[in-house]
Amino acid sequence: MSENDLPPQLLTEIGSPARESRLTVVDELARFAAGDDLAMAAAARQALLRMAEDDSRSVSAAAVAGLERTAVRLNPDRVDFGQVAPGAPQLVADVLVSGPPLAVANTTVTVSGQGLRAMMVGRRLRVVWEPQSDWLDGSVTVRGPAGWADVRVTGQRTATEPTPATTRNLGDVPASRMTMLSGTPEPRKRRHRHRNRATALAGGLTAFILLGGAGVAWAMTSSGEGDQQTVAPQPAPSAGEHDHATSGPAPEAGPQVAPPLATATPGPTGVNRVPLARSVKSVAKPAAIATIGVGTEPEGVAVSPDSRTVYVANQHSHVLSVVNAASRKVTAVQLRATPRFVALAGDGRLVFVSMYEDDKTGSGVAVVDAKSLKVVRYLTTGVQPYALAVGPDNRVWVPIHSKQSVELFAVGDQRPEGRIMVPPNPHAVAFSADTMRAFTPNHESNAVGVIDMRTDKVVKTVPVSKAPHSIAVSPDGKIVLVAGYDANTADIIDARTLERRGPFKVGNKPQSVAFAPDGAHAYVVNEGDGTVSVLDGKTGEVTATVRVGGSPRAIAVSPDGASAYVSNGKDNTITVLRVGE
Repeated sequence: MSENDLPPQLLTEIGSPARESRLTVVDELARFAAGDDLAMAAAARQALLRMAEDDSRSVSAAAVAGLERTAVRLNPDRVDFGQVAPGAPQLVADVLVSGPPLAVANTTVTVSGQGLRAMMVGRRLRVVWEPQSDWLDGSVTVRGPAGWADVRVTGQRTATEPTPATTRNLGDVPASRMTMLSGTPEPRKRRHRHRNRATALAGGLTAFILLGGAGVAWAMTSSGEGDQQTVAPQPAPSAGEHDHATSGPAPEAGPQVAPPLATATPGPTGVNRVPLARSVKSVAKPAAIATIGVGTEPEGVAVSPDSRTVYVANQHSHVLSVVNAASRKVTAVQLRATPRFVALAGDGRLVFVSMYEDDKTGSGVAVVDAKSLKVVRYLTTGVQPYALAVGPDNRVWVPIHSKQSVELFAVGDQRPEGRIMVPPNPHAVAFSADTMRAFTPNHESNAVGVIDMRTDKVVKTVPVSKAPHSIAVSPDGKIVLVAGYDANTADIIDARTLERRGPFKVGNKPQSVAFAPDGAHAYVVNEGDGTVSVLDGKTGEVTATVRVGGSPRAIAVSPDGASAYVSNGKDNTITVLRVGE
């Protein structure tokens, strides 16, 4: 990354001895810094940083103003968890990350404060506190090529049950997870004059250059106040904003009660323009409200982070169907091999489609740009890539059915990042960001493999019902649900203790499972009898059975919690379920 990435005419004006020419180019640089071309945006900010030190006071001031307009911003800049009783579970708050696309590219997150953790989830900064001391007065800093911003985080552990000043209860979620700030905190005074701020921004940009690489934007402390741990920066999102990520209702200000950490069907991980999913409550008895024709024998299905687009892999064609959820218009994307399963990047900009033919040739992953609906890359994988997923570590996890392994790719540039051997044969993968574990249902082994995402090692296998086909983790990261295809049952595993409960009787040939975003209900697709079993998200009890199409294969729930989509392999359709109210 350098200023040489800028158009030549801009470079000429930047170096002009005429103050008026340099002053004119500042606005143009700010426009580039706010754009979708990340390399160009980074180069423009680098030029603005240099111009902030210009000998001309007017040029310097204009450059600083341009940097301010294109910098990362956090709303609010303070989170107060209030008073909590000893032994209270972790508290979670989301802070909105605003700014240009560069603001969420290659960010690093650092924290200071005992029991405090934080991570980037799309355009939200998720702050988690596990009370370990009487007082919390810490901070979380987000740093990247668009500068840096921080949030002060406070809380108090009391000896008795607290009475929070502002607490909002939503559904069955414990009140201790829902401490919210009312109103907007007083803005902080600026810490630096504009030249010092420019220097600080330059330091942030330099850190971005030196830290370039892949990894998860996740930080945590556990040993004491002031300890810090920083991990590798999050890879940059691909250029080009998703069509549907540019509209929709504006988010509420202030820290919002966080929806639980998402699994591979990400929950609202990439778009902060739609209301958080917990504003919709899942119902005990969903209703089928529509049927949409798609391609031939649809299998895998996924929903965009803004809930406006549904992607369906059709396994008897070379077509990925793209469905507008509002108009129900279907667009076909041609692929070079037969699509099987589909997953989305957290920001919704890239779609990953696993592919292979019936004779196992053509194995690989298609990478589709969600805005242009063009294939931007084909990845070569092992034989028979199955139900892939994007993890909270910002990697694509691809179960390789025929090779007893899971292959890993960086989301940003899709470079290979390793292989994890698991029991035969992995069908899917799901994640608990709460425990930093990944789980694979291994069909031939009748077991779930448990992977430590920090080491990429299998740490345990948990026996489950026969022929586990699909897996999902509850939004709070605590419960793992597994479908036993040959047993007509589902099992529940505690994500922390790895204790198994069940089996619970469901329908015939359970093929796919998913959770509602509020965690109150789960769904099991029964291929053998054309139904979806609705489970109580805590007890596993069946609350309803809903008839869908012929030979249903997979289910995906929209991150806004309103709808679910079931692919019907025999009917060449998807069924739309109303699952929230």
